[in-house]
Amino acid sequence: MKHALNQKPDYEKELRKAGVRITRPRRIILDILTSTEDHPDAMKIFHRAIEIDDSISLSTVYRTMNLLEEMGAIHRHAFNGGPSRFEQAHGEHHDHLIDIDTGDVIEFQSDKIEKLQEEIARALGYDIIHHRLELYGRKSKRPE
Repeated sequence: MKHALNQKPDYEKELRKAGVRITRPRRIILDILTSTEDHPDAMKIFHRAIEIDDSISLSTVYRTMNLLEEMGAIHRHAFNGGPSRFEQAHGEHHDHLIDIDTGDVIEFQSDKIEKLQEEIARALGYDIIHHRLELYGRKSKRPE
């Protein structure tokens, strides 16, 4: 399931508000992030960026990702201890199913799961402030 985004995030505007200078390499990285529908790691972002401009450094990718994460514009995930992968922070809450064979990340949303989590927290005397659900699986071999 893809994000239900009506509007793409304006990372450049967010960085400018934070006083960050927007260089050509940084703009390319921001364009990649805005158009991506997967959960790329820094190395994938770097490889996509150098296809456009081979002068972009990996350190520029890391610095840009760290800035955006600090601002809350992107989320960092380390699925199953792998490299940090990133996704836009905009959009509705969703959870992830990670295919352990391919590394694919499938986004999903379940009202049943959300309700059950709330019930469990309430029964234990808590209010959920934040949560993240990651399921790890392998494509089933049984017929559907």
